[in-house]
Amino acid sequence: MQVKTKGFKDLIVWQKAYQLVKEIYKMTTVFPREELYGLSQQLRRAAIAIPSNIAEGYGRQHDKEYKQFLSVAYASLCELETQYLLSVDLNFASKNQVIEGLMREVGSMLYRLINPIH
Repeated sequence: MQVKTKGFKDLIVWQKAYQLVKEIYKMTTVFPREELYGLSQQLRRAAIAIPSNIAEGYGRQHDKEYKQFLSVAYASLCELETQYLLSVDLNFASKNQVIEGLMREVGSMLYRLINPIH
């Protein structure tokens, strides 16, 4: 059973994911101009999908639906991590410990929410 809080904004995983979006936006501001509609936009879209799906899932009435949206958020995180690594390898951005830490934290939290220990 899903533990209800006052709202999705009270969820630590949502707060961390939201912070991750802001960090990704900061990182992509220095990307080459020709990447404005390429990798930069893909990174932002994947990042935004994470807290958005957490919030939408929270608003659902059933645990099964909630877990499905958490799974989509986790998949978007995997997509984001791939794009982040590519950005670093292509020298569009430097390694960012804050982003890497947030990706690990959000991934761990989402995994535990999707696969609770009974």
